[in-house]
Amino acid sequence: MEFNHVSVLLEEAVGQLQVRPDGIYVDGTLGGGGHAREVCRRLGPSGRLIGIDRDADALRAAGERLAEFSDRVRIVKNNYCNIREVLSELGIDRVDGILLDLGVSSHQLDQADRGFSYREDAPLDMRMDRGQTLDARTIVNEYPEEELFRIIKTYGEERFARSIARNICRARERAEIRTTFELVEVIRNSVPAKVRNSKGHPARRTFQAIRIECNRELEALRTALDNMVDLLADRGRLCIITFHSLEDRMVKQSFREKENPCTCPPDFPVCVCGRRPLGRVITRKPILPGIEETEGNARARSAKLRVFERII
Repeated sequence: MEFNHVSVLLEEAVGQLQVRPDGIYVDGTLGGGGHAREVCRRLGPSGRLIGIDRDADALRAAGERLAEFSDRVRIVKNNYCNIREVLSELGIDRVDGILLDLGVSSHQLDQADRGFSYREDAPLDMRMDRGQTLDARTIVNEYPEEELFRIIKTYGEERFARSIARNICRARERAEIRTTFELVEVIRNSVPAKVRNSKGHPARRTFQAIRIECNRELEALRTALDNMVDLLADRGRLCIITFHSLEDRMVKQSFREKENPCTCPPDFPVCVCGRRPLGRVITRKPILPGIEETEGNARARSAKLRVFERII
């Protein structure tokens, strides 16, 4: 299946990177290479782009899409949370910009056998890296009820999380839940009829929660946030596009702490903790997609772009 993905906030994100022709940039969620290609178009012959992704399908598609820029692109199969190790192996100490697009690609959602979509019947999978052991089937069939409840409630912000977790456990006692549609049926039977028939699919939040758990998405972001700003050169920028409220809050809080890391009590006349700002928050409010983009791409509606600039 051809790797199709519409890059969200393309011009806004790449524009905020302020790409220099001779700079070094990292796309930590390379995907199909949409954002990366726009960065490469602004690089000169001495510029470099490091593209990181853990999805082999994405890497193949990006390699083809970026073929004309092969002299300035290096593609690495890895998780962006390991960005420090990736750059170290390439002999790179600092970069001029880092971009993350934390959305699931259209290709992953639309390719039925990946098991990401509640609209296609497929084996429960949801792994972004098919080489990893943990998959959605394991989570659904082996996690204790309380853990399922926590995941669905926290990551999916699902108000019927308790009922869904309980019914998943009851259903799997009768037979293992193996497919997306089997899971969808359990979810449908766990929510009130008026919710099942309302706008929006009743399984959306639960599938989102299981996907986040399966791929350790919040853990990856938390680890990366602690490393990425340190890897930026002076005036280098970190641009992050989120699609989930938990991710957005993590990014917002991290940026604020890096701008003002002082831990002294507010009534202290001078700072004595010794913590100094690492830079400044560029986006006091997130940059959102315009009406034209959201009308053309429904998946862009929840996107938010936040930007931090390193100052050394």
